[in-house]
Amino acid sequence: MAVTDFAYQAFEDPKADESSPRARSVRDRLVPPMRGSELWGWLGPLLVMVFGGVLRFVNLGHPRAVVFDETYYAKDAFSLITWLVERVTIKDADKALLAGNTDIWVKCTDQTLDKCASYVVHPPLGKWMIGAGEWLFGMTPFGWRFAAAVVGTLSILVLARVARRMTRSTLLGCFAGLLLALDGLHFVLSRTALLDIFLMFWALAAFACLVVDRDRARQRLVEWYESSPVSPQGPSLGLRPWRIAAGVCLGAAMGVKWSGLAFAVAFAAMSLLWDLGARRAVGVRHPYAGTFAKDLPNGLLAFAAAPFVAYMATWTGWFASATGYGRNWAQATSAGPFYFVLDSVRSWVKYQWQVFTFHSGLETSHPYMSEPWQWPLLLRPVAFYYQGRQDACGVKDCSEAVLGVGTPVIWFGALLALAGLIAWYVATRDWRAGAVLLAYAMAWLPWFYFAIASNRTMFLFYAIPMVPFMVLALTLCAGLLIGPAGGAAGMRRTLGAAVVGAFALLALINFWWLHPVLSGELLPYTEWKARMLFDKQWI
Repeated sequence: MAVTDFAYQAFEDPKADESSPRARSVRDRLVPPMRGSELWGWLGPLLVMVFGGVLRFVNLGHPRAVVFDETYYAKDAFSLITWLVERVTIKDADKALLAGNTDIWVKCTDQTLDKCASYVVHPPLGKWMIGAGEWLFGMTPFGWRFAAAVVGTLSILVLARVARRMTRSTLLGCFAGLLLALDGLHFVLSRTALLDIFLMFWALAAFACLVVDRDRARQRLVEWYESSPVSPQGPSLGLRPWRIAAGVCLGAAMGVKWSGLAFAVAFAAMSLLWDLGARRAVGVRHPYAGTFAKDLPNGLLAFAAAPFVAYMATWTGWFASATGYGRNWAQATSAGPFYFVLDSVRSWVKYQWQVFTFHSGLETSHPYMSEPWQWPLLLRPVAFYYQGRQDACGVKDCSEAVLGVGTPVIWFGALLALAGLIAWYVATRDWRAGAVLLAYAMAWLPWFYFAIASNRTMFLFYAIPMVPFMVLALTLCAGLLIGPAGGAAGMRRTLGAAVVGAFALLALINFWWLHPVLSGELLPYTEWKARMLFDKQWI
């Protein structure tokens, strides 16, 4: 039986066993109680979210420019909410947008529909989300960045709550939320209309749903154990809405970028292994057969049907429109309902294949491209925006910049935490360590395939789905440093709390120092250059 079946609480004695006086009941082992006030369990994370939200929303419309790949996604998003599909824009569309002119799309007639359809290489959900902000606030920098700021802010709450559930500590949950609020890359992408922040959000939401489902499933298993005769395979756990919700979130992640597929496969396996572990922990004689017969059918619903339906739903606009790229509407509508479906699906599959071949062969050089092994070391940040100015800040040479880079204290601290988590998992098989390491690996390792197989063009901001799991690694290690709640080693807890508090303070100071080059603040060139890591100029 796994060690953490007896050490679920915030890092209690890993050597406890069923014969030990410290061993808890089956209920306490499988579903340990949440410590602290339920009110503060919500209020604390909400306050941290508000802090992070203020950082992200203040002056969100600055810089008043089309920043980096906003040139694609802001326009595609507005096209989606207007015509349901992406359309080609006119030359100098960026200048027209900033001048307040949204009439930037090529005029289409019945004879030129194919020339007006824009070929896009990412699914539409992230652009639909960006478009929601444009629908609310107009085609302005604030409008097209609004949705990113919303999901960036919400992700702080989600992470704080899932960290609280994993550690059974509100304080550690708030610590996790605070670190995410103070990460530079998360901050920049929360203020930019790119797709990656939405991918990160849906992957994190799926992970959080599965952690809740783990608790709910074990609760049902314990209730069965306490009230029913033990059977060889254990009970069916019934409909599991949190696991289905996780599947929908995974479909949404793939509906933003296809890289969400790695999370879908890994999380499905992880959830089923959790079910197997729970059946073994409760003492059923045939846990493998029980998992296969009782949990796998629900798993197929949650991790196959739900993601597929969610992903296909993101393409509703393309199916409903006659003007989407590769739509072949005339042929689809010419021979009755059956052939409409058949031709529509055929056209859609052909389009997906074209997108796949595009990503497989993307090798265009870019001055800010980087390799996956460079990302954890922050060796090649991305200049999202840079504007040099003369005599605008009290000195001759001034800079206004948005640099896509993580907060070094958090990223370099996370490298140590991840190494510690590997050692902890090897020693204890703690499910929390395993889950965090798996999620981090799925956000990072698949990119090595593209780096090796096709030399694909990649950027540091592709690493944003790694960040919540880096923070969870730091949070779990913070729990190890502080020690178990109610422990007798008072000095250890005091020293551990001091170290964790000092780390949080260092992260805050580091973020404050970088903030001018994360938010486009005008400052002397010398001060801008002083904030470049390793004394290397990246512009």
